Amino acid sequence: MLASGRTFRHNSDMPKPAPSDETSPPQRRNPRGSLRFERKRELILDAATKLINERGVRGMTFLEVAQSVNLNTTSVTYYFRLKEQLAAAVFEHTLTRLEGMVKEAGRESSPRKRVGRFLQLQFDLRARVLLGRERALAILSDMRALDQPARGPLQKHYQAIFRGIRDFFGAPEDDARKALLTARAHMLTEVVFWLPVWLDHYSIGDFERVRGRLFEVLSHGIARPGAPWVPQLTVNLEEADDLSRDPGHAAFLRAATRLINERGYRGASVDRIVAELNVTKGSFYHHLDAKDDLVFECFRRSYGRMSFAQRLADKIGGDRWQRLSSTFATLLNIQFAGEWPLLRTSALQALPLNLRVMVIERSNRMALRFAGTLVDGIGEGSIRPVDPLIASQIIMATLNTAYDIRGWATKLSRDRAIALYASTLARGLFDDDAN
Repeated sequence: MLASGRTFRHNSDMPKPAPSDETSPPQRRNPRGSLRFERKRELILDAATKLINERGVRGMTFLEVAQSVNLNTTSVTYYFRLKEQLAAAVFEHTLTRLEGMVKEAGRESSPRKRVGRFLQLQFDLRARVLLGRERALAILSDMRALDQPARGPLQKHYQAIFRGIRDFFGAPEDDARKALLTARAHMLTEVVFWLPVWLDHYSIGDFERVRGRLFEVLSHGIARPGAPWVPQLTVNLEEADDLSRDPGHAAFLRAATRLINERGYRGASVDRIVAELNVTKGSFYHHLDAKDDLVFECFRRSYGRMSFAQRLADKIGGDRWQRLSSTFATLLNIQFAGEWPLLRTSALQALPLNLRVMVIERSNRMALRFAGTLVDGIGEGSIRPVDPLIASQIIMATLNTAYDIRGWATKLSRDRAIALYASTLARGLFDDDAN
């Protein structure tokens, strides 16, 4: 779908060969389409994928890619003339692999079998990656950082894949059914994309057991049969910390969170942030020392609001399912409103390692708090007996990317959108009569 290299019209356009035979540009001896050319191109994509997953598109450089495959940077530019082209080729390659898995799973005979097969393919891939036998999928969230025209074809490809995942659940008979199946497909997709965040904590030998427990939660949800959905929304989370005392600081966080969620770290430039707020760069640096500080503060704020929502739900009282549903509905409400959403974890790739570790630790604490609520709910009978560690990661994944489905939510009433999306977690992904 995307041009991944450069077409030269004249020999004068060709890069000069390096003196070393090991690093000489491949076009001198290997025309495009040759086996050696394709092998080297695959190695470049492997190296670029690894760097994008570790640091995002912003942190991937031609120099490091070249060093990883024993080429000089001039040789890499023969395969991919621009960094944007290389990043686009990485994402396109991942989308093609993902599409193949969706098509394979889609050949199964029922919704449950299709989802089960899709999970198995994902777990098998993760095992091969950890064993060093296959390249990991690129983290697709940074795709939004690309500019046009590179981003457009990738988005169309992803949308086609998403429709294939939605087809796992059957054809929608009407708009209401389509809305439900879209919610289910989005939840499943994000749970799969979230797997590398937590699955690596388990031994490969335990993957089959973990997959079974994950599938069980996806099949039946976490609420006990017959449990009512009557959440109490807490609209104002601005008391989560003292940011309300500094409206200027809060305004930067609000604008930055939205831009990072929509355009990625690279797309949320300081220029875009100050332009949205109609202030000067001097005002930005008055409140924050650097952009990394801003991203870290956005994460801290997001987790603070999640924790505050949990505490408010505890104050309201009720059984653990009541408290969990109120927390979930409150956070979905701010995600669908879109004015000040929770920050996507995709921004983690761009943070320096020390800040990244701190954010991951905070995220893990949030997951453990959800797990504790689940354990208490299982004990009192308001929540089904599920693996709380796995279920808590499903909660984190479902909340984290709900902002991305706000366009879907605007076509429904807010209460209906929250209830429909939350049903994927409460009741599972399948109808009662689905095989």
